Amino acid sequence: MASRPGIDPSAQTGPDPAASAGTVASAPAGTAASARRDADATKAAILRAARHFLARQPHTDVTLKAVAERAGVSPPLILKYFGSKDALFARVMSFDADAEALLDAPLERLGPHMVRYVLEGQRRRGADPLVRIVFAPLHGDHGAVLRENFRDQVTTRLAGRLPGPDAGLRAELAVAALVGLGVMYGIARGSHLRDSDIDTVVESYGPLVQAQLTPAP
Repeated sequence: MASRPGIDPSAQTGPDPAASAGTVASAPAGTAASARRDADATKAAILRAARHFLARQPHTDVTLKAVAERAGVSPPLILKYFGSKDALFARVMSFDADAEALLDAPLERLGPHMVRYVLEGQRRRGADPLVRIVFAPLHGDHGAVLRENFRDQVTTRLAGRLPGPDAGLRAELAVAALVGLGVMYGIARGSHLRDSDIDTVVESYGPLVQAQLTPAP
């Protein structure tokens, strides 16, 4: 099957859902859904690869070729999905989507939920939602963008949900506990933490985070 211009043939695992109208009147719903899943999986692999390099070297030193090789795609496919290297790293430096999922629980259960989300990100998705903020000093001016995004999209957003005094401080302390958890798991690679099941860690660590969100009277 001939691929369309600008599309990496290796990313296509089934019939082309955009075949010409003269050949196929419409793509089956299952084929279109499969193509969307393939595209989403490819984008996720590219973002994971870009995050990998963001944690190891300055943004200016990272090449699209290196990201593409790690993600198992071609550089033109990255440009197709993200437009440019700067646009790709703008996505990687944003915490918006992660923060939405991280904070997606009722306030009274938010601490355990956030701990679970961090651990599942590390263990099952291979991507911590927060720990890339640790590498902001590597990135010069781009590091300032990373810090600003972190404040606006994570800590300030969390503070807006907290009742009572010192909401900003409590939000930062809660997030600090989560960043520390991510560092211990993914960077320090603490053996006891990594060998423990997620439920055990959530039961132990969740109340510590929750205490900042809903402190006792």
